[in-house]
Amino acid sequence: MMPHGGDIAAVFFDLDGTLVDSAPDMVVAMQRLRVERGEPDADMRVIGHVVSKGGRAMIRRGFPQADEALVETLLPRFLELYAEAIATHSRTFPGVDALLDTLEARAIPWGVVTNKPGWLARALLAELTLDHRCAALVTGDCLTRKKPDPEPLLHACALAQVDPTRSIYVGDDARDIEAGRRAGMGTVAAAWGYLDSEDPAQWQADRVVAQPSELLATLGLG
Repeated sequence: MMPHGGDIAAVFFDLDGTLVDSAPDMVVAMQRLRVERGEPDADMRVIGHVVSKGGRAMIRRGFPQADEALVETLLPRFLELYAEAIATHSRTFPGVDALLDTLEARAIPWGVVTNKPGWLARALLAELTLDHRCAALVTGDCLTRKKPDPEPLLHACALAQVDPTRSIYVGDDARDIEAGRRAGMGTVAAAWGYLDSEDPAQWQADRVVAQPSELLATLGLG
């Protein structure tokens, strides 16, 4: 059973597409990469839809003719370009700041579990002045396993010194929900995220929430 109200020990979030609308800066990096490679203009909106699936998925959309060898070749340069302007346009989603303020006021720790590389995740959180506020940050290179494996979520709970069965994980991708369920946590699908036409109701999350402003009420904290 999903923890509710005063039974909640902590709330953890995916980063891109859940806490932060980071797609605009990633799209700019992809545009720059295409220019470097001599590619013509393309519809960049399709890139933003797969941000939550990682850099390789974005490159496959940005360079649809690329084989996997070229994807691996392009990935480091794409991340380098992204890092150069990681928070020019990126912002927390509307309602997230108030959500985090309320959790902190209630002494409920919150953290971030993301497959994003640590050097990028830390830089993004620092630019948004969130880095010193989160009780745990687990990135894609912290451990040998990534989501949908539950190990990153269990590690975050250990860092925050909370019981996974009394914790919540919020994410905008099916692998987020799978990881949370396998970790024994309550799960919330963030329907405001980068869904790429997927239906979060099919992910078997405990709850599906349309906007960050609705999350507190859903958890019995509003």
